[in-house]
Parts: sequence; C-alpha cells; structure tokens
Amino acid sequence: MFDYQMMIFILMFGMCIGSFMNVCIYRLPISKSIVHPRSMCLTCGYMIRAYDNIPVLSYLWLGGKCRQCKTRISPRYPLVEIMSGLFALCAFLKFGLTLEALAYYVFISTLIVITYIDIDHRIIPNVITLPGIPLFFAASFALPTVSYTDAIWGLVAGGGSLLAIAWIYSLLTKKEGMGGGDIKLLAMIGGFLGWKGVLFTIFISSAVGTLVGIVIMLQTRKGMKLAVPFGPFLSIGAITYVFLGNLIINWYFSVLM
Repeated sequence: MFDYQMMIFILMFGMCIGSFMNVCIYRLPISKSIVHPRSMCLTCGYMIRAYDNIPVLSYLWLGGKCRQCKTRISPRYPLVEIMSGLFALCAFLKFGLTLEALAYYVFISTLIVITYIDIDHRIIPNVITLPGIPLFFAASFALPTVSYTDAIWGLVAGGGSLLAIAWIYSLLTKKEGMGGGDIKLLAMIGGFLGWKGVLFTIFISSAVGTLVGIVIMLQTRKGMKLAVPFGPFLSIGAITYVFLGNLIINWYFSVLM
C-alpha cells in the first residue's frame, strides 16, 4: 500500500531541487556562481522574493510573468521543476526510500541539467562531467545490480567507445563529429550504470537520435549539414535504462528466442 503523504513529500522535494536545477542550467554555461546572488528577473533585475519562488505554484500565481516588469517567464522553469519532481517520485516508487533511489535521482537530475545546457549552448560543461565521473563511479557501490568490475568496464567502454567513433569519423571525414563532452558524459554514465548500461544507452540514444534527426532535417531541409546535440539522447538512453532497461532487454531477447 502506497504512503501517499510520503509520495507528496517526495514530489515536492523533487520540485524544489528542480528549482535549483534551473539555476544550474542558466548559470553554469556562463561561469556564474550557482549560490550568489539569489535569483532575479533576467530583464529588469528584480530580486525574486521567496514567496515568488515556490516551484510551479508561483509561476501559475504570477501568470508566468515577472511581478515587477511583467515580462513573460519561460515555461521551461516549471517544466524542469515538474520533471524533477516526477523523477524523484518514480525513483522512490521503484527503489523505495533507499540510498539506491537517492543515487539514481541525483544521477537523473544531473542528466537533466546537462540536457538543457547542451540544447541551449551545444556544450556539456566539464564542471559537471569531470567531477561527475569519479563521484558517480563511487555512487555505483550503492547499486546492488552494478558490481565493481561492471562499473570499471562501463567507465572504459563508455569513454572508449565514443572516443573510437569520434576518431574514426574524424579520420574519414577530416571533421569533428563527436564532441569531447559527449565522450566524458558517456564515461560518467558507464561508471555509474556499468557496461550493460553503456551498451543500452548507446543503442537507445542512437535510435532516438536518428529518428529525431531525420524529422528535423525533413522540416528544416538542411540535410546532413544539420548539427544536433547528442547529449540529450545519451541522457534519454541512460534514464530509460534506469527504469525500463531490464524489461526492454528481457523483451528483446524473448522475441529473438
């Protein structure tokens, strides 16, 4: 039987973390402190009061506009907060109130921040991935399904596979096709989810990325010259593995058998 009070608390906690994630998404790419100063309107500089900074509710109360200058606020802010809350709830429902659930939630939150930064700036900041590789490798010890050797092989396979692809692509085309940020991101994913998670992530991200790329190219008619950030697709693949990986893998092999 579900503890609905706990579920509501987890959802609200996740949305509060989502508010902080919005700060990271905006400030990290431009090398601004994520601690100081406090949040403000990007148009008029109005310092946002605590009662105007309640996740989702304040956005709805203010009609999606700044209290001071009435400039429209991007709906991305409540969207990230809702995503964060729902993923916190999903982690709780799947793994319980455990250290494993917390590790997965922090991992997913990091991927969400990376996704939006990559969409906006076409970069995956080293300030996230470089410390993220050892931190999530250490956090993998909280996962009963990932052994020490799995994490090591995941780290090697994650970074090494994309590095090899990038090198071969560069050798054949004389162009850079895979950014270093993607390589470090997959190394971080592999060090946390293990080698099985890396293979699953590569497969899902490639499939989804290909489909989305085709749709965008048909709409924009830019052909093969269109550059699509790959970080969001790696994140989709990794998050899918966390919640549905075993189910999809078992289904796939049952079909083959």
